[in-house]
Amino acid sequence: MPCLLAIFVLIFPRIALVLMFLFTHYLGRAYHGFLLPLLGFIFLPITTLTYAWMVNNGRPTSGINLLILIIAVIIDLGGLGGSEHHRRKNW
Repeated sequence: MPCLLAIFVLIFPRIALVLMFLFTHYLGRAYHGFLLPLLGFIFLPITTLTYAWMVNNGRPTSGINLLILIIAVIIDLGGLGGSEHHRRKNW
């Protein structure tokens, strides 16, 4: 079951963020306010979920955890840049 949940979160991170925001306090414990989760929803949803996971599990943002956070940023930015590449290719 946890593997299916992880796959769901990676495929549909924005839906996972909305469900977490509406039905749990998971994001509220990680982010003190509404602006950062909203910006994370728009620009970097996987990074937002990764950081919330780290904060809620008491993991420091250093060492291997920092590497995990950087990989999440790269995944988020890769999705944004890939669509631009395909748009220019078809032009």
